[in-house]
Amino acid sequence: MTIELERRDLAGLGIAVTGAAGDLGGAMALEVARRGAHVTMLDRVSEAEASDRVAAVSASGSCSYRQVDVTDRAGVDAALAAVEPLDVAIGNAGIVEAAPFLEVSQEQWQAHLDVNVTGCFNVGQAAARLMAERGTRGQIIFTGSWVGEIPWPDISAYSVSKAGVRMLARSMARELAQSGIRVNVVAPGIVMAGMARRQYETDPDYAKRASVVIPLGELGTAEQVAKATAFLCSPDSAYMTGSVLLVDGGASLFQFGV
Repeated sequence: MTIELERRDLAGLGIAVTGAAGDLGGAMALEVARRGAHVTMLDRVSEAEASDRVAAVSASGSCSYRQVDVTDRAGVDAALAAVEPLDVAIGNAGIVEAAPFLEVSQEQWQAHLDVNVTGCFNVGQAAARLMAERGTRGQIIFTGSWVGEIPWPDISAYSVSKAGVRMLARSMARELAQSGIRVNVVAPGIVMAGMARRQYETDPDYAKRASVVIPLGELGTAEQVAKATAFLCSPDSAYMTGSVLLVDGGASLFQFGV
């Protein structure tokens, strides 16, 4: 039997998480709250719609909720300005819509760039400005993806957007280091959550492909990604900036014959 000791390595930190009403963001918010941080949960849905997630996080730690769309820069500025202290900003909000490349519409393409890339830019720049103004040696973490470097069928717009998130983080890390602000990426593989879960449960071809491509033999969980994110939030990652932390079960190692 494995006994997991309670960690309080994030006690006293103020952490904002976007996309916190979703599977992955909710798991991140829960994990960092459990470790002692005060979490500000941010999402575009109303607090009433996010009530189950908020209740789960509140039961494990300290949290508050604010409705904001990451594509609304003024809203992002206001939401983050209300977070004090703001030690870590996690830009996790994102969308993914599958379509063969020849069928990707202009609207689908633009939506991925608007939410996944510009949304991270809005959160990252707003957080960095606040940290610089307040003299906070803080950190910004983006949710990337293993497909930001490895192409996967039918999600070209998503893959391109996540490649953009990776370079955004590295560019920010290079410039913000002089202010003591670190920027890193947590890059999940195929996680049994959100759209990946829906596809896995409803599309036999996707399920077969996903099962074969992961060397460790099973899809990841939102909780596993959340624990990796909490590590990046913790003092244990203090010498990391511009890094991409893969949590993909080895999917990016290429399993030929897929």
